[in-house]
Amino acid sequence: MSQPLRSEPLLIESTRSGHVESVHRVHVAVVDAAGALVARAGDPQLVTFWRSASKAFQALPLVQDGAADAYGYGPRELALACASHSSEPAHRELALRMLALAGNSEAQLACGPHPPLSQAVAEAALREGVAPTPHWSNCSGKHAGMLALARHRGWPLEGYERQGHPLQERLLDEVARWSGTPRAEILQAVDGCTAVNFGLPLRAMATAFARLATSQEPAARRLCEAMVLHPELVAGTGRLCTELMALAKGSVLAKVGAEGIYSAALVPLGLGIALKVEDGDMRCSPPALLHVLGELLERAGGRAALDLGPLAHHAEPPLRTTRGEQVGSLRARGALAFT
Repeated sequence: MSQPLRSEPLLIESTRSGHVESVHRVHVAVVDAAGALVARAGDPQLVTFWRSASKAFQALPLVQDGAADAYGYGPRELALACASHSSEPAHRELALRMLALAGNSEAQLACGPHPPLSQAVAEAALREGVAPTPHWSNCSGKHAGMLALARHRGWPLEGYERQGHPLQERLLDEVARWSGTPRAEILQAVDGCTAVNFGLPLRAMATAFARLATSQEPAARRLCEAMVLHPELVAGTGRLCTELMALAKGSVLAKVGAEGIYSAALVPLGLGIALKVEDGDMRCSPPALLHVLGELLERAGGRAALDLGPLAHHAEPPLRTTRGEQVGSLRARGALAFT
């Protein structure tokens, strides 16, 4: 008899002064490149929005259709096209460079400004009296890439971010191809950065990452290599995407998304991972991802060696008072169900 698809969810507990204060349920899908389910927690078929964890697949047509080569985009530019960056100076400068290389301007960015994801950058901007503009957006690299592709293909630049625009139809095709999800079954909604975002099952998201990590397609290889070479551009100082990929040196691809989404690939095993914190608490997705990776690495034995010890501050992030005293932490509880 086949095992049921659902299993107990992974839990992230928030503790305070030795007591569990709150509990967050996490759904997980781990699959191989054929889409076969390898492990799960909760509901691996949960349909939710992929948010920024989909950015590599939104960036693929930039390379496939020749725009990246036409405008001289190298690994740094491609890494930023996949990024949810922290608005650090290097991120902002590179976003403006991407726009200029393609003959576009910041005024054409459909993404709006927001407080930097980096608290240090946000505090510095406040001290200096600097008001962020659209190229500060964590999605400015993605949008600069979208504008470049639209210009290269001769599509209208106005409205490039909207559902039904030729650019967004092209990206939808790519998401469908890599995830194995029919176009008609993919939900479409407006992301926080105003562009189209896609809703599909966690299992399909994980399938896309497994296929990306194992693909021999030149565009896929270029994007993966760009993320591995420049993890500091994919997120930023102190963030898990950057620190994990820098530590893994090519054995892990990782990309966070809003509302408790994380997608990753464990490259030596050819596995894709997608998880969703049910209540959308973004604090919980890094410890959840590291817990999942830890289980997969332990089960793999010598087939995939990676010491996650240096990332302990993400695996069990401390909770502190306003005076900096640690009074608790977030911690993962539970285990994957393996097929």
